[in-house]
Amino acid sequence: MARHIFITGGVVSSLGKGLMAASLAALLQARGFRVRIRKFDPYLNVDPGTMSPYQHGEVFVTDDGAEADLDLGHYERFTGVSAHQGDNITSGRIYQDIIAKERRGDYLGATVQVIPHVTDAIKNFAQADTEDLDFVLCEVGGTVGDIEGLPFIEALRQMRNELGRENTCFVHVTLVPYIAAAGELKTKPTQHSVREMTGLGIQPDILLCRCEHELPESERAKIALFCNVRREAVIPALDAPNIYAVPLQYHAEGLDAEVLHHFGLNSPAPELSRWTGIVDRFQNPEGEVTIGVVGKYVGLPDAYKSLNEALVHGGMANKAKVKIKWLDAEIFEQSDAEIAHALEPMHGILVPGGFGERGTEGKIAAVRFARERKVPFFGICLGMQMACIEGARAAGIAAASSTEFGPTDEPVVGIITEWMGKEGLETRAEGGDLGGTMRLGAYTAKLDGNSQVSSIYGGATEISERHRHRYEVNGKYRDALEKDGLIFSGMSPDGLLPEIVERPDHPFFVGVQFHPELKSRPFEPHPLFSGFVAAALQHSRLV
Repeated sequence: MARHIFITGGVVSSLGKGLMAASLAALLQARGFRVRIRKFDPYLNVDPGTMSPYQHGEVFVTDDGAEADLDLGHYERFTGVSAHQGDNITSGRIYQDIIAKERRGDYLGATVQVIPHVTDAIKNFAQADTEDLDFVLCEVGGTVGDIEGLPFIEALRQMRNELGRENTCFVHVTLVPYIAAAGELKTKPTQHSVREMTGLGIQPDILLCRCEHELPESERAKIALFCNVRREAVIPALDAPNIYAVPLQYHAEGLDAEVLHHFGLNSPAPELSRWTGIVDRFQNPEGEVTIGVVGKYVGLPDAYKSLNEALVHGGMANKAKVKIKWLDAEIFEQSDAEIAHALEPMHGILVPGGFGERGTEGKIAAVRFARERKVPFFGICLGMQMACIEGARAAGIAAASSTEFGPTDEPVVGIITEWMGKEGLETRAEGGDLGGTMRLGAYTAKLDGNSQVSSIYGGATEISERHRHRYEVNGKYRDALEKDGLIFSGMSPDGLLPEIVERPDHPFFVGVQFHPELKSRPFEPHPLFSGFVAAALQHSRLV
């Protein structure tokens, strides 16, 4: 039977529960255990697919097409275990399934209630497909006391009773704030948070205390006394110099050892050389490049969380520090002088994915700057589409645009209404629901064996990458674009959907319809990001 570790948070949100879960899983994995991490999201959206990035950050996509919480990106990057549909559940999805069953009559006329029907669904989710695992870590979004989170807390309380303390462990992440005026750390918020948990029937076994200053032994003992845990189970969690140092820091504070103590397990010391190597490459770069990311949601870095990390990984692969300059695409819609002022200091330009018309002319202007000035360029999803529209305009098709932005006589980019999926032909109505109706998940692309991209992928002629988009580049414009130098170097297996474009006469000019950032990991940087950063480094030596 897999042992379950439940991770909750208190006092405030954004304490880093997702990063903590990923780090603990990585430490257990380094000790030889098989792990998987799951996320409970109490909000009523079925998934984050239709939520604004300013509300929720990026939408992470799995190989099997789930639109999931960004914490699943942390899980994958830290453990190397690919997430799937069954690793992220929301209240909305649970209620949607329960109501559908009730309408079908599956409950045989019974009154449908939060207890037991909702809580049973949560428990089934937590325990599904865990036979071959040693540990399942389940993170509960939000903070203790949130109304929408109460069914999840109740379900976990029931699981402890059903599985026993020897098979369940509660880790509560809380805040120990520093009051500058008093010059003291305050433990009272942690005490109140634990009291709230115990009032709901759960006694935390381990407390992970986020604090800005060292937690004195006296305060650690005080927390243990008032919160009814072992002193060794009060784990200080100070801010780390970078996220990849967090597993090492938590190990040094004894987090993984305390978890094993709770379960009565012994194991060899963890093999952490991979993590020390990652931290060394991050902290001791031999070069530096500046990458300008021209996007729509640059006011919230979490909107591009995987992209940010993939660029860091590309820097690690090249022993370089990557400085990211977040640039609002709308500022490039003002004048060429404004564009030049913002982009001339950049060693590489990246246009990421996004939805909607706002800022697109600025993104096209950034593509033009990169093409004309021979600055390394990388376009992802919408970024590739902007590269194709810019290429069409440069080829003389002045009205080139996308049907996403309204009616156009030259639809270089158009809505995709049908495509070949894993189960056969998939269709979408143009006026249908937005949620879950895109081309989602991993799809195969065929590469031109003589292309730059094929070389970047180590000579591969077939790749699999994750998609999340509703519009496609129109293959009818291929001849006009290739005649002007923008080559279609990757296509869907049926030859209908463009997947990759590049300019062979440019130091690095690549656009991809998929999202390679979703598969990049610190110990396995994605080759496209490694190649892009390498080109940016070369450009930095020329300017």
